[in-house]
Amino acid sequence: MEVPDDAVLFDMDGVLVDSETYWHQFEDEWVFAEAIESGDPAHEEVTGMNYREIHDYLTEEYGTAVTKEEFVEAYNERAESLYGEQVELMDGANELFDDIRASGRKLAIVSSAPQDWIKIVRDRFGLDPLDLVLSADDIDEPGKPEPHIYERAADELGLNPEECVVVEDSVHGVESAARSGAFTVGYRSTHNAELDLSEADVVVEGPGELRETILG
Repeated sequence: MEVPDDAVLFDMDGVLVDSETYWHQFEDEWVFAEAIESGDPAHEEVTGMNYREIHDYLTEEYGTAVTKEEFVEAYNERAESLYGEQVELMDGANELFDDIRASGRKLAIVSSAPQDWIKIVRDRFGLDPLDLVLSADDIDEPGKPEPHIYERAADELGLNPEECVVVEDSVHGVESAARSGAFTVGYRSTHNAELDLSEADVVVEGPGELRETILG
């Protein structure tokens, strides 16, 4: 299958930065331990979802022991140090971004994370300029795994989803991109080694394979 050469849309968490390991730790220590009433959720049930929608999902499936306001505040507090101090950028990301720009492709970050979190990462690692930064908070429709965020991203770039490459690491993210019609690259790393990313058009292992797939 031919890889589109109009735009590349990157998920942030678990692709551009290694944040999923830290979020999984936060889920184990607080979300699944104290914020739900009962049950033992798996990380993949919520990974890739917007944190407000995570609260809604957990409330429906397991019951929650904290208000949505408390839940959101806890995530926002954790995000400041997580993105500002702990996460590391994917090897070669800045060079990859430069080469995507040089090739004439449009470049975007499309994330379930709020714009404030994305901005910490953009500023800390010098990822700008970007043609689009889209958060699940920016759309009125449900977030990943629904396809709306990638449909919206393509539209804002003046493209059809089929003209875009999307790089995703979570089951929900891959499903969202695939359902939109985008060429979907499943990005495999240590945190998601066991996940089923088979809905992607291609699955790559690490930054080198990702670069080869995007730029050839």
